Amino acid sequence: MSTGNSGSDTTNARQARTRNEPWRNWAGNVAARPVREVTPASVEELSTAVRAAADDGLKVKAVGTGHSFTAAAATDGVLIRPQLLTGIRNIDRDAGTVTVEAGTPLKRLNLALAREGLSLTNMGDIMEQTVSGATSTGTHGTGRESASISAQIKGLELVTADGTVLTCSEKENPALFAAARIGLGALGVITAITFAVEPIFLLTAREEPMTFDRVASDFDALYAENEHFEFYWFPHTGNCNTKRNNRSAGPEAPVSRFSSFLEDEFLSNGLFQAVNSLGRAVPSTIPSIAKISSRALSARTYTDIPYKVFTSPRRVRFVEMEYAVPRAALVETLRELKTMVERSNLRISFPVEVRTAPADDITLSTASGRESAYIAVHMYKGTPYQAYFTAAERIFTAHEGRPHWGKVHTRDAGYFSTVYPRFGEFTELRDRLDPDRLFANDYLRRVIGD
Repeated sequence: MSTGNSGSDTTNARQARTRNEPWRNWAGNVAARPVREVTPASVEELSTAVRAAADDGLKVKAVGTGHSFTAAAATDGVLIRPQLLTGIRNIDRDAGTVTVEAGTPLKRLNLALAREGLSLTNMGDIMEQTVSGATSTGTHGTGRESASISAQIKGLELVTADGTVLTCSEKENPALFAAARIGLGALGVITAITFAVEPIFLLTAREEPMTFDRVASDFDALYAENEHFEFYWFPHTGNCNTKRNNRSAGPEAPVSRFSSFLEDEFLSNGLFQAVNSLGRAVPSTIPSIAKISSRALSARTYTDIPYKVFTSPRRVRFVEMEYAVPRAALVETLRELKTMVERSNLRISFPVEVRTAPADDITLSTASGRESAYIAVHMYKGTPYQAYFTAAERIFTAHEGRPHWGKVHTRDAGYFSTVYPRFGEFTELRDRLDPDRLFANDYLRRVIGD
């Protein structure tokens, strides 16, 4: 772990830098102007910064890489940047765990674990986020039995509102552990996370175009037959791209350099950027573009280590809403979304992404206590998205949907208290740990109350 000399001039400068420009998130739809930034290089420095903010009457928020589409990390007080709190603290091969500093990007963690012959069991489709940012908002991939990144946490260390450093696990502070694995930044500033890991393994990915009607009719079988199943539906078409990931004995057969360039860079990023720019400028072209785009990617099969299969480069910027609905309600919900788009004047250039997760025991997880399916809708950055998202959200909430904490939604604490049976547990814990709401902001006031 990095250490710092808390009394030095260097540390003071590092801990309190006045910010002149607004902070913006990755998508550019959220901005904030904190009074100052703090970049602590140790847990002790972070505790000092939290206490100093409280003494100055300022709120505190930690921010990762800004990949959330909500204002979860926005503040007009003190912005904590954890980029000096990075790296692996400890690997325990007997316990099957790794403890990592909170500011470590998932990409660096995946690379480091691979060098050690280890891997997370499941992960999302991008790995630019910090481990603390990704877990605090419930980042997930897709899986029949393997759940979100947060569900792979075995222990947490965090600084609370009075500057105290707390640790928690299933046995130590279990109520805090149940809540803080997806804590929304409301319970404290995470400083380290212990993840369950396993010996590195191979996955065989099978990507295949499929019609919407076939995916809808065969969804239960596709879900049951594959460890990880997901698909993308292209609005204005009856076409989907499906992806099935399953463990493999090998041999390793990675995507060729040419295929990687053609499909993952040129088609999925370069050309996709161009057609979205055209669609934004001339919306009437979008249905025709969608028909071409939905047929651009061909079937392919490859075998590689987990992070090279689960994750993909995402260079085209967008705004996203994602809801978790009960898995049994997925097909009906998706058909309603498709009907809504077809009957509207909306022009949607981004595919709709569908994934699944098993039930977990995290207090405010979108999969808490129920098997879930995720439906994510996107709009290209700079394109008006409110009409589409509003219509989609109306459908999702009719099925008791739970929005992803880091993606656009309009729900509030009143709604969440009806769809999360353990909502009260979280707010009671927050009352004990942060009675003066040091870690509050406008987003938290809306989603968990004040």
